Amino acid sequence: MSTPVAVRPATEPATVKSGPRPVERLTGFMPLIALVALVAALTIADPDFLTQRSLTAAARTAAPLIVLAAGATLVVLCGGIDLSIAALASLSTVLLALWLPDLGGLATPVVIVVAAAIGAVQGTAHVLLRIPSFIVTLGGLSILSAVALVVSGAGTVRVVDDSPVKWLDLYVAGYVPMSFAVAVIVVALIAVVLKVTPLQSWISATGYSESAARLAGTPVDLVKIGAFCVSGACAGLAAVMLVSRQFSGGPTMADNLLLPAVAAIVVGGTAITGGHGSVWRSLAGALVVTLLRVGLPIVGVPSAYEQILYGAIIVVAVALTLDRSRVSIIK
Repeated sequence: MSTPVAVRPATEPATVKSGPRPVERLTGFMPLIALVALVAALTIADPDFLTQRSLTAAARTAAPLIVLAAGATLVVLCGGIDLSIAALASLSTVLLALWLPDLGGLATPVVIVVAAAIGAVQGTAHVLLRIPSFIVTLGGLSILSAVALVVSGAGTVRVVDDSPVKWLDLYVAGYVPMSFAVAVIVVALIAVVLKVTPLQSWISATGYSESAARLAGTPVDLVKIGAFCVSGACAGLAAVMLVSRQFSGGPTMADNLLLPAVAAIVVGGTAITGGHGSVWRSLAGALVVTLLRVGLPIVGVPSAYEQILYGAIIVVAVALTLDRSRVSIIK
């Protein structure tokens, strides 16, 4: 009878802990690097760029974009996308212009609540009908644009008395536009709420792996609907800012902000696949995009090239932030 031989298990290789990849480190600082580089380049091209007047104009221009991008960032963090934000903002400008004469100061919160409800409806359709967010919001974009045209009579709705929204044209400490201050406060409030509640972990878990998040007890459906609701509310607030600047509402007033908002999100380093990013990054991305819009005329580039630039920015930013380990097949 043979003597049993104890077989010794092979020693398991030690786990190698590697730090962030160079690309990930670069992505983290990309918004700040781009922002500093743009300010330097624009100052060299036009020494008057750093004057109070130019910076104030840039801040006022950036305010609606910051708010739009901040709200849509939550949807992207959940692994979705909201293509209807610009159309919803345009419709909201029309509704605000129509309701201001009767509701006065109440028109602003009412429009924001209505926009939030529309966002929640889209989120509910996405969750309950199991339709991709891209399709739901693409359809929403078409529907909302058509409704805005019908409600406005396919024309601009003038605001006779803009006193209820005039406060957004004031300045904090005589230098900072109130609209920009409100945009930063909105970003800060969203960031704080995410930080002090389980929402940040829920949103990140949903974006990284929805199936794993469900198994862990995360209320994925409610998180998604909430993200769309906040995105809609931010679109409504952005509309209020636009009306305060234009003294009118229009069915296409915010339509040109869709690509800049998406560009701000991806330039800020938020992964288009979800799970990684923050609203602060989107704020930095919105400032970069705004400086590009302001800087093109300064360096002599025609404004017609803006859309080409945004398209290129989106492709490059997604290429840098896309986590290919989570996407086995690229379609």
